[in-house]
Order: sequence, then C-alpha cells, then structure tokens
Amino acid sequence: MQVFRLANARGHADMGWLDSWHTFSFGHYHDPAWMGFGPLRVINEDRVAPGAGFPSHRHANMEILSYVLEGALAHKDDAGGGGVLRRGELQWMSSGHGIEHSEFNASKTEPVHFLQIWIQPDRVNAPPAYAQQAFDPAQRRGRWATLASPDGSGGSIGIRQHAWLHGTLLDPGESVEAKLDPARRYWMHVAQGQAEVDGRQMNAGDAIGLVGESHSLQVKGVASTDILLFDLPM
Repeated sequence: MQVFRLANARGHADMGWLDSWHTFSFGHYHDPAWMGFGPLRVINEDRVAPGAGFPSHRHANMEILSYVLEGALAHKDDAGGGGVLRRGELQWMSSGHGIEHSEFNASKTEPVHFLQIWIQPDRVNAPPAYAQQAFDPAQRRGRWATLASPDGSGGSIGIRQHAWLHGTLLDPGESVEAKLDPARRYWMHVAQGQAEVDGRQMNAGDAIGLVGESHSLQVKGVASTDILLFDLPM
C-alpha cells in the first residue's frame, strides 16, 4: 500500500512569528485521516521569525527530533539540555516522564527553517534525555546515512523506539535506492528540493508512505534535494 501526502494539502498555521505546515494533525489542525503513520506522530515544517520562538512548555512520553534546514535554533530544557542547532544538525529530546523546554530562533536578523518531528516511544515514563549531533554532508551525498536508530549505531543518535531515520543529499541526476522490508512501514519526506521517486516527481514538503511493500524505491535528484526516510515498526 502506498499513500501520498502533498505539501499543499497539509495543515497550515500562520501566527506572524511562526509559519507552520503540519503533515499530520497538530494543535488546531485536526484531520481524522491524518493522525500519524505508525509511531510517527508529527512532522511540522516551521519557519520562525528572527528573535521569536516557543516559550517554555512541557511534554511527556514523546521522542522529539528537530532538523534544521536553514538558520539556527536555540534549545534549553530543565533537565540540563541545551545548545544551538544549525543546518544539517539533528537534535533529540526524549521527554520521558516529563520535561520543560523552549526553542527560539538564535538569530535576531534571519529566520530559522526546521522540521519538528515527534515519534511515540516504545516505553513510557523513562528519564528525560537530550542529544545533538552534526552530520558531515559528505557522508550523505549520494547515499543514505543513518541519523537516528534504536541503538545509536554508525554514529547515529539513539532513540527510544524500534525506528530508524535515514537521510540523503542528492544533486540533480544522482540516484539512491531504498530497499523495503514488507514487515516494516516507511515514510519518505522531501525536506528540500525536488526528486523523482519511482518516476513520480516530489517537491519540498511532499511525502510518500509505504506499508507492506517489498520492492526497492528508486530515488533520483531533480534539483538539489534533502530527503528523510523513516523506517518504522508496523
């Protein structure tokens, strides 16, 4: 089974300081057909104005990943985690039994553009945890690199779910293959640029979900593109 989620069909919220597109139901945007995809619960594409951000608020029992596309994002939480996240870096915050945190644009002059991703954990009420990591673009150029995994293997960030997040950067004409296991489900999100996925053109913000598929996806860059692939349990 394949499902497609086009960028312009997502939920949208414009608060002035925040322009946000919701792949799945979030906040005031509710669509029963798009409540998540397995344990993948949120992909919000956020643009935050200079100096603005999300004031301190609380979460529990969610794996929260932030992936910066442009600009710089400052994080702080009451468990001692904190830092500034820049283009191509991944931040993981496991809210566990409860954590209070804030995210702000680290620049007073330039917007920050990032993806906010929530994955439901495979355990509840664990101690909160935080990690931040930069990935060398050369390690993703024309190939898949593992950004997050259950055990932190291969230099990835370890998360509390039997899920993997892979990323690739493709120049026009470059191709990669994604081998699919029919016992798993997959969500491919075009973070930036344009690509062809099995011959179908996909633009920034577009996504495809696959369940019970056993073939290999053929992914080709049309314009310089940044693609994320979530490998998820059924």
